[in-house]
This record gives sequence, structure tokens and C-alpha cells, in this order.
Amino acid sequence: MKLFSSVGEFFALDIGTTAVRVAQLKQSGDAWNLVRYGSAPVDIKVASSDAPEDQKRLGDVITNLISQTGIAERNVVVGIPSSKMFATVVDLPDLPQQELASTIKYQAEQFIPMSIDEAKIDWAVLGKSLRDPQKNEVLLASVANKFSEARLDLVESVGLNVIALEPDSLALVRALVPPTNQDAMMIIDFGDFSTDLVAVLGGSPRLIRSIPVGLQTLIKAATQNLNIDVNQANQFIMKFGLHPDRLEGQILKSLDATLDQFVVEINKSVKFFQSRYPNVQLRYLMLSGYTLSVPAFGEYIAGKTGIQTVAGNAWGNVRYSPNLRDNLMQIAPQFGVAVGLAERTL
Repeated sequence: MKLFSSVGEFFALDIGTTAVRVAQLKQSGDAWNLVRYGSAPVDIKVASSDAPEDQKRLGDVITNLISQTGIAERNVVVGIPSSKMFATVVDLPDLPQQELASTIKYQAEQFIPMSIDEAKIDWAVLGKSLRDPQKNEVLLASVANKFSEARLDLVESVGLNVIALEPDSLALVRALVPPTNQDAMMIIDFGDFSTDLVAVLGGSPRLIRSIPVGLQTLIKAATQNLNIDVNQANQFIMKFGLHPDRLEGQILKSLDATLDQFVVEINKSVKFFQSRYPNVQLRYLMLSGYTLSVPAFGEYIAGKTGIQTVAGNAWGNVRYSPNLRDNLMQIAPQFGVAVGLAERTL
């Protein structure tokens, strides 16, 4: 199973930690038309469990969602969480495709942190290296066989044909970055348990990281520091957010230590990107996920990093009926991966 390639008609399946999302699009020229979409909640414990009974429950959620949305297609492209994969960009000699494939095969272990016998590895040429014109920048991605095979077994058990697995980070780039945008930027997709940081240049990912901080991390910190229950902590964060003047700033203060480390990781990634591309200016940080749902999160990140933040829009390349706009804009922060998977053309 290739990580990057796909063929024919298909729909996209994003299996998240708190929800399953699907999207089906039809290409029309340079744009996409929305065909079907939908989401269904899933219990965190079920989504993260390998137990057969929980996998069965998760499969039932997927089956019911497909039925409810009216998707008839059986071919599917499935996302791989960034926390379950490794990706890096390396400079390799400008070789013909077959020779490059052989080079990667024999040198892969020096680039990825796992045995090549225990992982699926794929690669894509991004273009000429900005540091050495005699070389190309190549994106390498790997995922443990154990995880990819379990994901395949789950999806195929409900009667679907998986034609490709793709890292969530690549899907995010496709959905959030307009095809004509060549600016350097960094996507910050804040999820339930982790955050994807994806530096983009010329429309291609140049740095991909997953850091173990997400909404549930904030909820845990608020629960402990304010001595409140989980539901109340979630309500406070989603209602009052990171505004320093709401609830006398108690919410923000309870999250200070966690957010400080979060910003440290963002700044580390920005510095790494700028050290690799010293002549390129990182123009802005593009927000996705809960960064768009937690009030004042974007302002907080901009203030701590000194870099402008902009809201990403998962539906930016998609045409849809005007009467769907309000609903689509409401769910856009959580649909970046599903839409990006559905926008594949390879």
C-alpha cells in the first residue's frame, strides 16, 4: 500500500480521536464541488483502543456515518495521524526516478527512526534544493507496519477498499494552502492530544512535526490547577478561551506552563525552518483545529511568537450550495484533513 498514490473515484476518511469525518468531492477544472460530507462522534477510549470489541465499535461508527451521508463509493483514501508517522525532508542527488528509488531504499535507515523491515516507506520529490542546485528536496514518510496494517484491517472489515494511506499533514497542506500561494508559512493544527506543525514553502511541506500538546492537555491542566471537573474545564476553555480579562484571567493562568512549552516548540520549529532556508521569510502562521475554536488562541500565539496568524479555511478550494455555508464554516476547523484527502489528484 503506497502512502502517496491513489487512482480512480474515491472518498476521504479521517479517523480522529473524538470524531470520524468523511468527505467526497468532484473535481471541476481548478476547483472542487462538494458531493457528500459528514462527521460522527466517537468515544476517545474507543478510538485509541486496539481491543477487537472497540475496533468493532469504531467500524460501526464508520459504517453508520457512510450510510447517513449517502456515500455509495467503496474506494477510500484514509488519513494517517502525524503522531503515528515520521516525515522528513532531505537533499538527495538529482537522479532518474528508478535510480532515486534505489538510493532511498538503501539509505532509508539513516533518515528514519525505525527499521525498514518494520515500516512502510514512501517518498515524493518536492523540487530543486534551495541549498544545492545539484540536488532535489525529497519528502520521506514512514509509518510502522503494525499501525498501518491495523488501520487497513479496520477499514476493509467494513467493506471498503483502501486505495491509499496519506499522512494527515500532507492533506492539511492541500486543503488549507491555495494552489497559487507560494508564500512560506507554518500550519498549526491543534488537535485533541497533539498538534501538527507543518512548514510550507512553494505549496509543499518542508518541515513536519507532531508535538504532544492538544485540547485534552489544556483541559487536564485547567482541571488540576483550578480544582474543577473535566466537563467544567472544557466549558471554560471553549467559552472564555485565552482572554486575559475573562474570569479574572484564571483560565489563562491555569494554562500558562502548558502554553509556554507549546510556544517553545513552535519557536523551535520556526528557527529550524529559517536555518534551513535562511533567505526565506516565514510570512505567517496558518491556524487550524482548536486554535480556531478556543477564543483568543490566535492572538495568544501571535503575541508569543511575533508572527502574524491567519485562519485556515478547509473549504477554500471547494464550491458548495450557499445554504450550506453557515454549517460548513462552523465545522471547517476540524475538516482540514478530510477535505485535503478528498482533494487528491494523483
